[in-house]
Amino acid sequence: MQFMIIVKASPDSEAGVMPTEELLTAMGNYNEELAKAGILLSCDGLQPSSKGARVRFSGEKRTVIDGPFAETKELIAGYWLWDVKSKEEAIEWVKRCPNPMPGTEAEIEIRQVFAAEDFGAEFTPQLREQEDRVREQAKKN
Repeated sequence: MQFMIIVKASPDSEAGVMPTEELLTAMGNYNEELAKAGILLSCDGLQPSSKGARVRFSGEKRTVIDGPFAETKELIAGYWLWDVKSKEEAIEWVKRCPNPMPGTEAEIEIRQVFAAEDFGAEFTPQLREQEDRVREQAKKN
């Protein structure tokens, strides 16, 4: 099962305050532990929303909204993508994570990634083949 582990933003992360060497070391050690356990697929921190944009869809219309975005608690500061046996295993790993926002309250969200079988009959053999081709091409990139 794959899970996206989402680190919620804080006022400091949105202000562009960089992590301390101590936090970078702790996170580096944690990431190394995840990799050695064989569950880490990907991970990265994200720039503040002031450097981002959103695209709002309304029917055929597209509207671009430049950051920053007001609701810090709804924003993402970083993520991991893990392959674990269960949500409970993901929770146990998150509980071992260093506080990503020292000196303040932080929150990490755990969300399961859809697998092909989750889509049922609507995900036809042709769509599965297409998905496989796309994933293979992405690996090559």
